[in-house]
Parts: sequence; structure tokens; C-alpha cells
Amino acid sequence: MGVIFDTSVLIAIERSSLNIESLIEGRETEPFGISAITVSELLHGVHRADSEKRRLKRDAYVEKVIETFPIYPFDLSAARIYAKIWANLVKRGISIGAHDLIIASTAISLGFSVFTSDMRDYGKIKGLTFEKFGV
Repeated sequence: MGVIFDTSVLIAIERSSLNIESLIEGRETEPFGISAITVSELLHGVHRADSEKRRLKRDAYVEKVIETFPIYPFDLSAARIYAKIWANLVKRGISIGAHDLIIASTAISLGFSVFTSDMRDYGKIKGLTFEKFGV
């Protein structure tokens, strides 16, 4: 099974509260990647930096992430899964963030799990395999 990193994981790595090697150790044959929406979230953080120094540092980190990990698109298969999950959540009176739903749908379409610290939304999605870390 492959793994898609949620933005929360990548931010923890950037802030040095999580070590990427420890996440991958013993799983070197598994594919690890990120969703295209995660790239957007990371770039959003670059543009919101409160100083030029911080912006440059974030930009370098984000470009390294983009260079290091495969980026999985939100394609037709993921869109179909997204629509089904979204409809089922609405029927249950549950609302979750669209970005997390895009990441989850992308992971499900690939047969991957999501690695995250954000259980608020991911824990509500039936059929999603996720791995939690605490920071």
C-alpha cells in the first residue's frame, strides 16, 4: 500500500518536529507521495509568509518537497469517489474540509493511506485508511 502525506505531516517535517527518515524506515519499498491540493496548500503558506526571509525558506522547502515526492492529481477516478463520499457525509449531516476530502479521495482512488495528524476530518471518512502521528 502507498502513502499520501497530508499537509500536516509536511509542516511538521519542515518545523523539525518530525523526521522523514523515521516515517519511511522499514517501508522503503512503499510509494510515498502527495496530493496536488497539498502542493497548493504548501504554496499558499509560502505566499502568506510574514517576512521575506521566511518566504524564501518556505519556498525552498516546498520546492524540495515537490522535487522529492510524486504528486498525485485529482483525476476522474478521485472525483467520482469524492462525489460519493461527499454525498454520504451530507446525508449523515457531516461537513468536512474540501481539501481534506480531495486528499482522501485521491488516496482511496490509488489504494493508498493518508498519513496525518489531523483526525478531525479524516476520521469521518468511511473507506479511508489513515495513519496518525502525534507531534
